[in-house]
Amino acid sequence: MSPVGKKQGLENSAARAARRSAGARAAGSSAPIIRGLEAGREKGAGSKSSGRRYLDGQMLVAMPGMADQRFARSVIYLCAHSEDGAMGIVVNQPSQVRNFPDLLVQLQIIAPQERISLPKETESIQVLQGGPVQTDRGFVLHSSDFFIDNSTLPIDDGVSLTATIDILRAIAAGEGPHQALLALGYAGWDAGQLENEIQHNGWLNCPADPSILFDSDLESKYARALRLIGIDPARLSSVAGHA
Repeated sequence: MSPVGKKQGLENSAARAARRSAGARAAGSSAPIIRGLEAGREKGAGSKSSGRRYLDGQMLVAMPGMADQRFARSVIYLCAHSEDGAMGIVVNQPSQVRNFPDLLVQLQIIAPQERISLPKETESIQVLQGGPVQTDRGFVLHSSDFFIDNSTLPIDDGVSLTATIDILRAIAAGEGPHQALLALGYAGWDAGQLENEIQHNGWLNCPADPSILFDSDLESKYARALRLIGIDPARLSSVAGHA
């Protein structure tokens, strides 16, 4: 995915902050990713009309027997799913960069002395490890009351995805979405890969619950997502242990 003209992606600045803390490499604009997701959703919508079922806008919940330990006990919001593959954001794994206001300072969106005047809501915004793919790119998952032309991807009636620095400026100015989280990186699947993992009992899925997506209590999200499906986490762990 190559840089795009003068359009500044969130990951350009996120990469600078990440280099200070974790040695991440710089990257180009997220615009190609957003356009690719839009194209995939359009293709997926066509497939849905023909009867094929896709899961964008739902949550994936890892089964206890998940073979890939990077996704053990993970909850993923699926942003796009089509015959070409899938893309999602892990919503219950913290990032090394834990404090959102400090990140705004690192990204030079605000000056250090302006931190005290930030809207109170910025203190509760989570900075998460969104997945193992392109961890130097930033993605803001947020409520649908905020939209930037050519930058925001509506996923369902209540949730959207934006990946440009403008949304962070809006949040710092008190003009951002009502609910938001910032994810560094994402989870991606090639064509048919997610379907294969689901068939082999790697994932459960359920409708997304904003109270889980945007909650700051990361530790409880996995159990709460299982209960949303109707599964007792303790019973599921016991069954997996005797498989």
